[in-house]
Amino acid sequence: MARERHDYDDIPGTFVFDAERSRQGYGINMFCMSLMKDENRKAFKANEAEYLKKFKLTPEQTDAILKRDYNRMLELGGNIYFTAKLGATDGHSFQHLAALMTGSTQQDYAEMMLAGGRSIEGNRSRSGKSAPSKHLGAAGWGKSAAGKRKAKSKSKIRSAKRK
Repeated sequence: MARERHDYDDIPGTFVFDAERSRQGYGINMFCMSLMKDENRKAFKANEAEYLKKFKLTPEQTDAILKRDYNRMLELGGNIYFTAKLGATDGHSFQHLAALMTGSTQQDYAEMMLAGGRSIEGNRSRSGKSAPSKHLGAAGWGKSAAGKRKAKSKSKIRSAKRK
């Protein structure tokens, strides 16, 4: 059954975990939650393909898990907080997973986040690449955290000068 299209499906690099994805990814998420127990992590690491047979997974979901294709797992209904348990089972930090999912190094990913996150320029929608997204209103969306801090600092300086 094909997934129903939603306005938020136009956000690039994003798979919104809605009710439909939750149902679709139930098997992935139950598998990942099973990794909270040490005996399950050991069983999975001993024979990954065999362990996955305990869960109702599609062939695509099984393939994504075995390949550690986190973006595909999210597309197929995985929840980022659950799939992170698979990364932790492999000994990886959340920062490592985020860098992997964005195609960058951990250092580059950390620097980008410390600088206020990814620019929205060119990332507003899949369909309208550079057109402003209807999801970005005049309420301050689109400013980076660093830009907001600078604006706030300038405002404080102006206030202090007036006094």
